[in-house]
Amino acid sequence: METSIFNIQNKQEFKALSLAVFKHQFKNNKVYRSFCDLLFVHPSSISTIEEIPFLPIQFFKSRKVLSSLEEIQETFTSSGTTGSSTSKHLVTNINLYKESYLKGFAHFYGNIEEYTVLALLPNYLEREGSSLVFMVADLIEKSKKAESGFYLDNMQELAEKLIELDKNGQKTLLIGVSFALLDLIEMQQFNLKNTIIMETGGMKGRRKELVREELHTILQNGFGVTEIHSEYGMTELLSQGYSKGNGVFETPPWMKILTRDTEDALSINASGKNGGINVIDLANYNSCSFIATQDLGKVYENETFEIIGRFDNSDIRGCNLMVL
Repeated sequence: METSIFNIQNKQEFKALSLAVFKHQFKNNKVYRSFCDLLFVHPSSISTIEEIPFLPIQFFKSRKVLSSLEEIQETFTSSGTTGSSTSKHLVTNINLYKESYLKGFAHFYGNIEEYTVLALLPNYLEREGSSLVFMVADLIEKSKKAESGFYLDNMQELAEKLIELDKNGQKTLLIGVSFALLDLIEMQQFNLKNTIIMETGGMKGRRKELVREELHTILQNGFGVTEIHSEYGMTELLSQGYSKGNGVFETPPWMKILTRDTEDALSINASGKNGGINVIDLANYNSCSFIATQDLGKVYENETFEIIGRFDNSDIRGCNLMVL
């Protein structure tokens, strides 16, 4: 079942596989099973995706969220703020992660070998255990371009490389954390024609947080591009959503976003209504595929979605079960 998730063709197949994965994780994931038991939910009573319980993402900080007895091949960790506990995603099948991000990238952008991949991810490179660095390092390798690579403090070299590649008509992907992209355009103004600028979000305490519209306008002007792309991913997920502009994201066929009522964590919203982001990520087959995140967002009828903010701790209601 693990690899069949990447062959999903329609909503019916997604539903059938989601219900099958739910049964598998209910049976094999002790943390998730305890959570479901507290809600008095059993697979025999579940017939729709919306009825499946979504595990609060905080459990990845305090428990081993595993649906497999296989050996752990990789442990991904979140950055976390100083003094706070970090999430740990224990991965027993790293090839499932690789297949997810490679097929996900191809789904939205085509063949990775067509791109030179430049990565500006200083805060991620400065620590171990980043799933984003793991993914981007593999994309760099798979691009098979000598110019692809990571940049840390060598901003001038990156600026020169960007200009040279773009001038030569080379399709280029610059993926970077927001504050570093802002640092780059403060040093150098660009007018790029063949380059995708993709931000991965967050100022990581380095700069004042900006609303998306303001951030993207500044980046568009600085890089001379009409759209800023974005990647939506996190330590606890093995799949990513992508936006090609305006902050509107799409997911690959094995991933789905829903929103929950902010007053009732167990109720799923109708499309178009703001709420807490719930993620179904079937690539999380060996951990938990049904996660209630701390992001706030809106899902549209065509299943695209926007992220509009985050809960603070005082906003989270109906989650007393998190003291499990």
